[in-house]
Amino acid sequence: MLSRLSRTPPPPLAMAARALPRSFYPTAASAMIVSTNSHFILPPSPTVAHISFGKSLSIIGRKFHYGLNCKEDRRWSVAGWSGKVFASQREYRKSRKRPLKKKEKELELSINICIEEQLPDDPEIVDISEMLRLNVPMAMKFAFDNLKDSDYQTRDRAINDVGCFESVELSVLLCNDEFICELNKDWRDVDSPTDVLSMSQHIPELELPILMLGDIVISVETAARQAEERGHSLLDEIRILLVHGLLHLLGFDHEISDEAEAEMEKEEELLLKSLGWKGKGLIQSAYDAEAAGSSPLENIDRKKEGSLRFYRPKFSYIFCDMDGKETSTLLNSKSQISSVTAEALREATSRGVKVVIATGKTRSAAITVLKSVGLAGKDGIVSEVSPGVFVQGLLVYGRQGREISRTNLDPIVCREACLYSLEHKVPLAAFSEDRILTLFHHPLVDSLHTIYNEPKAEIIPSVEQLLTGTDIQKVIFFDTVEGVSSTLRPYWTEAIGDNASVVQAQPDILEIVPPGTSKGSGVKILLDHLGVSPKEIMAIGDGENDVEMLELASLGVALSNGSEKAKAVADVIGASNDDNGAADAIYRYAF
Repeated sequence: MLSRLSRTPPPPLAMAARALPRSFYPTAASAMIVSTNSHFILPPSPTVAHISFGKSLSIIGRKFHYGLNCKEDRRWSVAGWSGKVFASQREYRKSRKRPLKKKEKELELSINICIEEQLPDDPEIVDISEMLRLNVPMAMKFAFDNLKDSDYQTRDRAINDVGCFESVELSVLLCNDEFICELNKDWRDVDSPTDVLSMSQHIPELELPILMLGDIVISVETAARQAEERGHSLLDEIRILLVHGLLHLLGFDHEISDEAEAEMEKEEELLLKSLGWKGKGLIQSAYDAEAAGSSPLENIDRKKEGSLRFYRPKFSYIFCDMDGKETSTLLNSKSQISSVTAEALREATSRGVKVVIATGKTRSAAITVLKSVGLAGKDGIVSEVSPGVFVQGLLVYGRQGREISRTNLDPIVCREACLYSLEHKVPLAAFSEDRILTLFHHPLVDSLHTIYNEPKAEIIPSVEQLLTGTDIQKVIFFDTVEGVSSTLRPYWTEAIGDNASVVQAQPDILEIVPPGTSKGSGVKILLDHLGVSPKEIMAIGDGENDVEMLELASLGVALSNGSEKAKAVADVIGASNDDNGAADAIYRYAF
């Protein structure tokens, strides 16, 4: 709840705004005629516009109003039928002329219902904007009638008799929390969303024939949250907020005193009852919520689960890593995808964002993991017929899941790695598409299947048999964290020279891959295949093997549990994998 803003607005010329008409509605300001004896005619045409505002603007137009006007400011005046029929033409009996009644003074209501550009084309919001086209004039009519005989002591009487004006202008803007939060920061120095803002434009000293009543800004995101808490529909809540905002513009202000609050609360209830609208007034609802112990708006983090419907996607694609165990992105430390993360992925895809897996795992392992939360298969985010980047970018699948790129490790490097494994009894696994090959049984090799969901390793009795007729994309060594950092990595970095590269997704695993390859290079191959620019993608990762992918993306998010190398190149450092960091990144940055 918020009273009128008193901060002095900047000059109108500094507040440019453009109107973007919806393709299925004519962009127009609609007018209605209201005679001063309260007879009124509903506006004949939709009053919906889609608008956007320059980022540098602190607010829109002159006290917000001009920025809300539609680009084509057409009005319709609906009065009685104006044709004339003479009695002689219709063969009616002539009678003595009666004195003409004095024509009632008519008051034109010019009403703009606008939808902020960042709100998607949500069917419910579009329907509500259409309903407001009818609701707003009725609310104004009843509110004006109540002014005539009111005896409120605290109301600002700058607007008392609307009959002295030729027309009244009012704009209503529907937006999301992010937009209304920006207004709060600019005008109230408060960095949080609110449900409704009222911006008065009336300047009594000017004595204009037009009553520029002002603007009502409603966050449908906050309204939806409150509607759920209070057990009524989104339309009901928006009507309640409309009444509250309108009363502020007519001089009521619950914040100045207890008496003023009581008077405004009374008028809210009266107006809602007169209109036949459901729900209690906003002031009473706020008291009820406080008594029930509901969280204040300031403590609600924006864009959480279920609220993405109020935001347009910022990216066409999200590339997500899902490697590892202790250090992972989609997976938690139990090597599982949490229900929160699964719901975020599901909601992102339902909003038109394509989620693509980019992992060191095989495709079959990724499918197994995501199948457990219902995200594999035709309607999921990974399948045998969907794009993806696997085995550290060495296998890339494009449209219909067809292989578009394969990079194999030099056979000489493969042979040397196998011989080293046998000689030093260091367990090794060779990745060959969806097969895992090894030279001897070892529990750490078994963990690829039991923990990381890879195919069960096949034990090959000799190096020659392992290499014969088999394409190997990468080999990995298992050891302790200390063994990898102090022995394996230094040795193989020097031994392979320019013939291969070493990389780590996990601190206890060393991977040997073809030179010049990475997840990032695999993602780039896929983007070229799909005709997508890196500017259109967001990437979420955590490991050293995610560095190139994070650098490539328009926005790279590294989770806090990730490697220092990943965090060093990321644009944003998110929460940890055990705190649903991937989900938080999607809700916070993707929309």
